[in-house]
Formats: sequence, structure tokens, C-alpha cells
Amino acid sequence: MKNLLLIAIVFAAFLMTGDTMSAQTDTDKSVIAEAERISGDAFPKKKKTPKGALVYGAGKPSKDVLKAIDKGLKNLFEVAKKNGYSMKLNYSDYVIFIANADRDKDSAGSYSPDIAVNAGQYKDSVYDKGGFIYAAGMVVAYQPCAFLIGEHTKDFNRISDVVRYEGEHLVLYHNDRKRFNETADHSKGGGHPILQ
Repeated sequence: MKNLLLIAIVFAAFLMTGDTMSAQTDTDKSVIAEAERISGDAFPKKKKTPKGALVYGAGKPSKDVLKAIDKGLKNLFEVAKKNGYSMKLNYSDYVIFIANADRDKDSAGSYSPDIAVNAGQYKDSVYDKGGFIYAAGMVVAYQPCAFLIGEHTKDFNRISDVVRYEGEHLVLYHNDRKRFNETADHSKGGGHPILQ
């Protein structure tokens, strides 16, 4: 009888794990599909940063890029804790998509590998470049915490900054919805860093 009970428990645990894994796969597929829709890129390269954040790349992310992502998340977690926030402060909470950059330089000629996205609420603002804007990063999903950045080949501190800044929106979404709503849309002014 004990053996049958043990087999039933193991089998039930297997079924629950299988269901969880399939639900996770479905979530991953929908988040990947959204990143592909926004960027127009496919993300065949999957890696983890040394600290455990999941990274999908249009190309293979370099070790320098992966370390820069961890540095940005570390900075995000430190400033979030300083502001009294505690949710979504694990590297494994984050999924970062690295898209092909649609430009390498901004209008001033500075290195700025950004992605072109629909202008949306920025239409007719100073950011509007004819129905689209250039963005350093963009939130893709709130659960899991996912965002999209342009591929960098240098200036890896910029990646760290962009990761921290996109992460601010996600930390606020999960910890302080009022402040999130006040800062989610930069079309009315304001920028990063949000958290000091």
C-alpha cells in the first residue's frame, strides 16, 4: 500500500511538473512572438547571463553583453531596494531580447544602437520620425519581466544603463502601480533614471 501511495505521489508530481512546463513554454512562445512583432527580428540564440537572466538574441550575445546585462540588473536591484521595493529583484525574473539595431548613431552622431518602433503615443512629438521612434529599449511583457534592446558591439556601459532603465518600469509595475502609471509614458516628459 505504501508503495502504491508513493507511486501515486510521484506520478502526480510528474503531471504537475509537466503542466507547469507546458504553461511556461506557452508563456515563452507568446513573449517571444511579441518581441518578434515589435522588432521584426527572430530570436534564435538563447543564453543565460552569469547571474541567471534569460537572453534571446537575433545574433549570439557576447560575454561582454551578458556581463553588461547583469551589471544593469544589479544596479536596478540596488536602487529598487533603496526605494523600499522587494518584488522582481532576481536575475531569473528577467528576459532580455537583443534585436538588430535599426540605427547605430543618433542625430548628434553619437553611438546609439536603437530600435525603431511604432510612434504610438509619441506621434507628432519631437520623437516622431515619420510614424516611428527610435528607442534604446522597450518593455515587451510584465510577466515575465521582459524587454527589448538594440544589439551593441561597444560601449557596454550603455547596455547596463538601458537594462536598468527598462527594468525600472518593470520594478514599478510590480511594486508601485501608482508611480508606474505616472512614469510609464515618456511622451508627456520625464525620463530615466526614475529611481534615485
